[in-house]
Amino acid sequence: MTRPTDATARIDSALNAFFRPRARPGERVCVGLSGGLDSVTLLHALWRLAGSGELAIRPSAVHVHHGISPRAGDWADFCRGICARLEVPLTVVRVEVPLDTGEGLEGAARRLRHGVFAGVDADWLALAHHRDDQAETVLLNLLRGAGVSGAAGMPSARSQVNGPALARPLLGLAREIILRYARAHGLVWIEDESNGDARFSRNFLRRDILPRLLTRFPEADASLARAAEHFAEAATLLDELAAIDRDAVSADSGRIAVKAFHRLSPARARNLLRYALRRAGFRAPEARWLDEAMKQLASAGASSEICLATPDGELRVYRGEIHVLLPLEPPPAEPLPWSGQAVLPWAGGRLRFTAGTGRGLRADALAAMQVLITPRRGGERLRPDAHRPRRALRNLLQENAVPPWERQRLPLLWIGGRLAWVGGIGCDAAFACPPGEAGILPSWESRERDGNSGSSPPNHTGWDLSIDTDNKSLHIDTGRAGRTGTAPDRGFRPTRPGGPVR
Repeated sequence: MTRPTDATARIDSALNAFFRPRARPGERVCVGLSGGLDSVTLLHALWRLAGSGELAIRPSAVHVHHGISPRAGDWADFCRGICARLEVPLTVVRVEVPLDTGEGLEGAARRLRHGVFAGVDADWLALAHHRDDQAETVLLNLLRGAGVSGAAGMPSARSQVNGPALARPLLGLAREIILRYARAHGLVWIEDESNGDARFSRNFLRRDILPRLLTRFPEADASLARAAEHFAEAATLLDELAAIDRDAVSADSGRIAVKAFHRLSPARARNLLRYALRRAGFRAPEARWLDEAMKQLASAGASSEICLATPDGELRVYRGEIHVLLPLEPPPAEPLPWSGQAVLPWAGGRLRFTAGTGRGLRADALAAMQVLITPRRGGERLRPDAHRPRRALRNLLQENAVPPWERQRLPLLWIGGRLAWVGGIGCDAAFACPPGEAGILPSWESRERDGNSGSSPPNHTGWDLSIDTDNKSLHIDTGRAGRTGTAPDRGFRPTRPGGPVR
């Protein structure tokens, strides 16, 4: 039996083994704090090691207030109390869990919770999953008919697109060790009454099935966790194969070309599609959904437009290429005034304004008249070329291959009531900056995340639209030259509006 001092040593060893080779000195480690035994223990251990200087990290915490339980408010207050005593920064985020998404209450809450985690302003988001959780996950996924990736359970570390890396530093430890640590240090925690509700599949496995397995197979939890490691190794090999296939079937944009996709064997095509979905942040698709996607893709031609929805987003085909899209944030309903800010938020991304000479929009025009930014309403016309007449914006968008779902999110900049610039197209000739004069170059960086691009770099995820307003051209950065690996993704952080153009 594990002694209390042994439990402290085991947890300290696990945290040092995880963070020392991965985290740079001073990096921020935010704990997903529910108030339960596991997360309270993880936060306390990280706080203690950081305070002693054994780990050169800065701990913090985030609590997701789901509002499902009548005690949810008490749990949030409990977490505030713990963090106040430890002098650890805490963020409490309230979410509204929908009941009609078809993914169940647990699934919807998990999706929203991980959405909050992806937006945490930290280098690492640490979760307190342990070996018992891993055994439950593997068994549950196998009973649901999961493939190799699902059977691999939860990874100990995983990068997130535009967010902190996920860390599960206690994944190799049994719950008993965590409990003994908590008792040895006099910790208190809360119990979620829903954990005893056997109507939830995970609770049923935890309360009724795994204890019976352990009576016959005393090492069942360790064996399942070990099997997860073997599955994870096989999943890595499948991902490496998918990466090879992705490069072989990628179009110039970095997305999967449907015509080349059809040349893959059915098994490799399915493997590539699963890989693309996971890279975009989707959960593993159900077999029925994947079958339907493969069926529709098999009939897709160069002019086909296909849309398949999931709770995580959409899979679309446009102009012979596959797009895997997370939910897109709509643009503001009201006109957004601009008065010299270097950055403004727009539709989940950002608008940048960069000062220059002989490029972009005329600075004197921007300074002399009211400047507003609006979404597309329909009927707009633009004159990108001074030697040609004004043209319908609809036609310009089609010619520039801007996907239909992006067109209503594009920012339109108006100067004195006249359309001067369109994200994805460029500026109107009447407002283009002449050579040698002061100008302002607008650019829109969309946060659309497309899992079919190559190795996406930290700041570029899918359609990053940089507009060269001198040449009236559209540059689509698909991130094919970006880095790969499992290091923390220090990518896009929403920039606060304000500050002058420099």
